[in-house]
Amino acid sequence: QATLAPAAVAVLGYHKPLGEVTTRSDPQGRPTVFDRLPPPPAGRWIVVGRLDVHSAGLLRSTNDGELAHRLMHPSSQIEREYLVRVREHPDAATLARLRAGVELDDGPAQFDRIVAENASDGHAWFRVVLHEGRNREVRRLWSAVGHEVSRLMRLRYGVVELPRDLRAGESRLLPSDLIAALQRNLSGRSTSTS
Repeated sequence: QATLAPAAVAVLGYHKPLGEVTTRSDPQGRPTVFDRLPPPPAGRWIVVGRLDVHSAGLLRSTNDGELAHRLMHPSSQIEREYLVRVREHPDAATLARLRAGVELDDGPAQFDRIVAENASDGHAWFRVVLHEGRNREVRRLWSAVGHEVSRLMRLRYGVVELPRDLRAGESRLLPSDLIAALQRNLSGRSTSTS
């Protein structure tokens, strides 16, 4: 992809609803996020950090391939924050294990922070933060300690939060100052693939 002039770089925040997939087309005919995204000012949208069909919340796209690569590269160590509802009520020892790290099939993983939000009969809500985006990592971490995730919503990706007034299925372009903050947040971090 050709390098875009800074003024043409766009980042879109989208409130992904449940049931949409983050591919351009789906062999099963399910709706995709691209069905609802507005046309970019230049180039094409590249989704940054996918969400699976059963997850909702903040999904970012950019028309800048280099920015997308830097945002997704593991070396960027960008925080992702989620609101999670799990079945049953995890005890303190289970939460400590999740903070210390558990072994998944693709290596160790952990939450940087876990904050209890709410609880009801048979369920507990938590805000969790991690700094990598392996496939279904939040769900797999909870599953590894015996708790199934029944709801999952991404609230934040780096410095970009899901706006409270952005309803499911709606999108909004980030203002240029937030794009600049995003780029500053990445500057100085190596994204070498060697």
